[in-house]
Amino acid sequence: MHKIWLISKREYLSRVKKKSFIIMTLLAPVLIGVFYAIIIGLAVNQKTGEKNKTIAVIDSSGIFENKLENQYRLQFVYFKNEDFNSEKINGWLIIPKDFTVDNPKQIIFKSKESATVDLKNKILNAINTSGKNIKLIEKGLSKEFLDSLKMNVTLHTLEIGDDGKFVDSQAEINLGLGAVFAFFIYLFIFLYGVQVMRGVMEEKTNRIVEIIISSVKPFQLMMGKILGIALVGLTQFFIWVILSLILMAVVSTSFASQFAEISQNIPQNNTGISSKLAPLIDMFFSASLVYFIMFFVFYFIFGYLLYSSMFAAIGSAVDSESDTQQFMLPVTLPLVISFASAFSILSTDPHGSMATFMSIFPFTSPIIMMVRIPFNPPIWQIAASMFSLIAAFIILTWLAGRIYRIGILMTGKKPTYKELLKWMLMK
Repeated sequence: MHKIWLISKREYLSRVKKKSFIIMTLLAPVLIGVFYAIIIGLAVNQKTGEKNKTIAVIDSSGIFENKLENQYRLQFVYFKNEDFNSEKINGWLIIPKDFTVDNPKQIIFKSKESATVDLKNKILNAINTSGKNIKLIEKGLSKEFLDSLKMNVTLHTLEIGDDGKFVDSQAEINLGLGAVFAFFIYLFIFLYGVQVMRGVMEEKTNRIVEIIISSVKPFQLMMGKILGIALVGLTQFFIWVILSLILMAVVSTSFASQFAEISQNIPQNNTGISSKLAPLIDMFFSASLVYFIMFFVFYFIFGYLLYSSMFAAIGSAVDSESDTQQFMLPVTLPLVISFASAFSILSTDPHGSMATFMSIFPFTSPIIMMVRIPFNPPIWQIAASMFSLIAAFIILTWLAGRIYRIGILMTGKKPTYKELLKWMLMK
């Protein structure tokens, strides 16, 4: 164990002291903060800089005159003739004479600038709403009654906690956190697993390993490299999280006054920036963050250890990176499938048989279970997922160690799957 610790320490220190590691560790949170600021800044400027638009309605049919409801930052005025020279008019809505609510004809919209999708939707919403009201009034319903039908309902979701009490449901926020952490696990397994493979290949091709294994066992060398690089990944991740949260907190604070101003100006029934950005901001500052970090640490460590042991075995069995392709596909395929199918499976039935199986199957559980956590899967499934992942790591590490002890000294020959099987069974 002492020798494994020394190897891990050497791998860790040699990598964290590199300029490339320091630069990327500091640069990534800055890029995240800048990207976050750009998104919020553009959204805020779009809303604060958005001007009121005035649409001239030329209604030859007489159906919609003084009946189109004004939308947020959109006002309808009515004219008899087209006046395209008016600077106060942003567009002209021309309704043909033969237009009826029972037989609607094409309505023409003319503007000096290209109409945005948002503007089109607002105009269509006003026309459709007005047309529906006209039909209902023709059936004998009063305008006052139609106005009373308008409702502004908000949905407050609760869920039953383990103690039987109702608590606020934060499924959307938690799902976002789970998706973010699942992506990091996927990214880090590939990024640092490949580093293990390349590190083994480098020592093997430079003949350094022949000197190293004279004082340590091959299994100790393999585990030392895997654990050392795992610590590098965790160090980098936690620095990213801390610095990113600090930068996003600074950005959110700097835009706090704009958020308040926009919230006051936007009608309650309008889904403006405050309603769209609030869940995004809450996602990064939710109390669920600690809860998810605990699961992330477990699935990152054991998911990484599971795959890195196989990456180390591949690196020890080949002499060049081009020779790794035949072994990389079957090793990484479960990880790719789990990441590609995670959201399609969970959006349909997160507690279904396929989702349950993939969250317990050790080669797909690091991704699927992280995204299933927001849906509160049964405790036994979480326990089974963790147990199977640990058991698979122990078995795969033992098998990878048997390949590693022989392959690390084999050079000049491309191994086959049959030979790898022989190495695993060889005494």
